[in-house]
Amino acid sequence: MDIKKYLPFLQWLPHYDKTYLKGDLSAGITVGIMLIPQGMAYAMLAGLEPIHGLYAVTIPLILYAIFGSSRQLAVGPVAMVSLLTAAGISSLGPASPEEYLLYALTLAFLVGLVQFSMGALRLGFVVNFLSHPVINGFTSAAAIIIGLSQIKHLFKINLPNSEHIQEMIVAIYQNIGDLHWLTFGIGLLGIVIIKFGKKIHPSLPAPLLAVVVGIVLVWGFGLTERGVKIVGDVPSGLPGFSLPSFDISGWSTLLPIALTISLVGFAESFAVAKTIQAKHKNYRLDANQELMALGIANFGAAFFRGYPVTGGFSRTAVNNQAGAKTTMASIISAALILLTLLFFTGLFYYLPSAILAAVVLVAVAGLIDFKEPVNLWKKDKTDFSMLIATFLITLTLGIETGIIAGMVLSLLVVIYRASRPHMARLGRVPGTKIYRNIRRFSNLEVNENLLIVRIDGPIYFANVEYIRDKMNQWLLDRKQPTKMIIFNMESVTSMDSTGAHALHDWIMDWRAGGIDVCITGTKGPIRDVLDKWNLIECVGADHVFIDDHSATAYFEQSMDNDHMEQLAPYALQSNVEKK
Repeated sequence: MDIKKYLPFLQWLPHYDKTYLKGDLSAGITVGIMLIPQGMAYAMLAGLEPIHGLYAVTIPLILYAIFGSSRQLAVGPVAMVSLLTAAGISSLGPASPEEYLLYALTLAFLVGLVQFSMGALRLGFVVNFLSHPVINGFTSAAAIIIGLSQIKHLFKINLPNSEHIQEMIVAIYQNIGDLHWLTFGIGLLGIVIIKFGKKIHPSLPAPLLAVVVGIVLVWGFGLTERGVKIVGDVPSGLPGFSLPSFDISGWSTLLPIALTISLVGFAESFAVAKTIQAKHKNYRLDANQELMALGIANFGAAFFRGYPVTGGFSRTAVNNQAGAKTTMASIISAALILLTLLFFTGLFYYLPSAILAAVVLVAVAGLIDFKEPVNLWKKDKTDFSMLIATFLITLTLGIETGIIAGMVLSLLVVIYRASRPHMARLGRVPGTKIYRNIRRFSNLEVNENLLIVRIDGPIYFANVEYIRDKMNQWLLDRKQPTKMIIFNMESVTSMDSTGAHALHDWIMDWRAGGIDVCITGTKGPIRDVLDKWNLIECVGADHVFIDDHSATAYFEQSMDNDHMEQLAPYALQSNVEKK
């Protein structure tokens, strides 16, 4: 057993380069500073005391750093999971804050159990339905939504908590007259520092510099008295040990919301991790390990007074933007929060919310991809449509709906393409034994009484009707009567029982209509299927050939029998035992 597969931090820790420390330290501190107000705000959104949001970004963050395969993913509370937590627990009608917290701990435990079990059972394949266009559309739309959500901090205006762009734009339009210019100026200064700080020196921790400048300005000039909103008091205290409820009846009530959080949280987390990993490519993501790592992180939240966590979109973007090279950045973030809870809460009292908004805005702006839609429009209209659909659904219906819709769209495209395999009519290259697609190449030799067809893909229940309809159309379009069909099956990868029955029916129908049938180029597994379903007997052993040239020679009677018999075993041999 390869222990590094289950403890991914062992892949980078023994080879940790000291040059990584600058980026990890800058990212860890920056994200740690972000996590303090974010954790508090998201906990309140979940209906909990603010302190539990900070607890949720300590132990869970460290656990993910040990078990997670992404080196930039920042784990902790996120808006959507917080909203789902509040909605799920509120419907149970808890009688007291203590009971509410117990439900939250139990929910975190169940989410951890579901995710860890999925990972252990190798169910991470569900993310295979997140194609590149879907991830691209989702990421760009989510970046816009999160960016717009920071406008209330940048402008200091009242905006509703929403993930629907139409509601956000209307609210911004209605409240833009209340813009607080001093707050906006500080936020704009933060954006400039973060955006152009790296150009001064590549190692300059620009986000951290913006945080320091913001604190100094507010503290030095007394800007709180002029209306600039700050983080204010940060609660203190380390997370104590806690126990979720193990009451089965309570589990059954919380399980539906736990399943929802598990799937939505993982889909969102993996989509973000995959987007960021594509920019580095010096490590590989493992979907199953990610599931187990998120599950373990949620166990940590359950036993250390937190609530459900997952990979955060904006924090991961900031983590990457600030230079994170490994999950050491997450450990530094967690250590900073623990130290802050113990000793340094006062240092962040004057941190303006507009600076945090600036950090998020610059980070997510880099995730909006304008080039890929244009590229897909030119090269692949289907993928372009999938990208735009995911983009629009995410923008208008919310992040969780967008990612689920993207997965469904990906699945539908897979089914559509699988149900319409590529089929080609073949002709012979003059003077050779090579056959090519007559639509792609001119001057091929084509016998008007012979139809040679190649199917590129499996023959199974989803595409047999398409194949039959295509064959019938080609037979109708021919000017000369077809005397033989040669089925080139060199590109057929599999055949199920429906495909076998359909092929038998086609052979019988065509022969009843006076058209003979031959089969060529079958791979071993396909020959086994043909033999198992008695299709060799149906078509006739003397009608199964090693290649199109041999079948054509048989039709044209241009090859001697001895040579035919010499090649026959290579066309017919299978591993099916005869009874």
